[in-house]
Amino acid sequence: MPLAPRRTAAWRLLLRASHPEPAFAVTGFVTALAVTAGRGTAGSAAVAAAVFAGQLSVGWCNDALDAGRDRDCGRRDKPVAAGELSPRTAGLAAAAALALCVPLSLLGGIAAGAVHLVGVASAWAYNLALKRTVLSPLPYAVSFGSLPAFVTLGLPDGALPAWWATAAAALLGVGAHVANVLPDIEDDLVAGVRGLPQRLGRPVCRWLAPTLMLTAVGVLTAGPAGRAGPWAWALGATAAIAAFAGMAAPAGTGSRRPFRAAMAVAAVAVLQLLLRGADMT
Repeated sequence: MPLAPRRTAAWRLLLRASHPEPAFAVTGFVTALAVTAGRGTAGSAAVAAAVFAGQLSVGWCNDALDAGRDRDCGRRDKPVAAGELSPRTAGLAAAAALALCVPLSLLGGIAAGAVHLVGVASAWAYNLALKRTVLSPLPYAVSFGSLPAFVTLGLPDGALPAWWATAAAALLGVGAHVANVLPDIEDDLVAGVRGLPQRLGRPVCRWLAPTLMLTAVGVLTAGPAGRAGPWAWALGATAAIAAFAGMAAPAGTGSRRPFRAAMAVAAVAVLQLLLRGADMT
């Protein structure tokens, strides 16, 4: 009995260190995409398990590597930086999740599994090397852009997705990178993190993030074959209003309106992609 509280606490710390919000969000999105694309119950469950394992590995890897920087920035919300969880424990958890991700990814077939593992490797490359370089958006484009192919290559006919699905997913990934960096640009620069958004600076990124998301909406509206229905144009108009509202926010560093606008436009793009899931192949 005395060991139970410590075990529970350890799992809670690991969950907090895994970046649970994006992990659950990305897993939910890709699972819903698998359902709409026709992967079925078992196939969609396999997609969910593989994506969640990959997301956990990336989150734990990130916190293990960035413990020192997060500690210097006062990130008490991160268990590793706060000293509640050791970097070694987070690193071992990341390695275990990555090892589990391999067979789970291959459940959908070799081609689908290989594509997903390339996406996970790309995310690890961001953590290990590219985060501080001008190439920082590239892993986001590769990792997010590979998700539609992971879904469609696991279908019975094993088809590649339509170009517009891959392009929109890649744009969403790069937009998410810029939006994620936007609130912390100054802290990142102090810590020596100089990815492309940090080099561009807040004035550029505050309009670049919503614009990238809005471009993804445009691709999803105009890309698929056939005339876009009224719902597609209505969603596009909603996204445009949200994007321009964010870009018109005051230029002060404390404003989070550009970030929130980017997230709102991203939600519209995700909804569009889900509604088009059956048309991806």
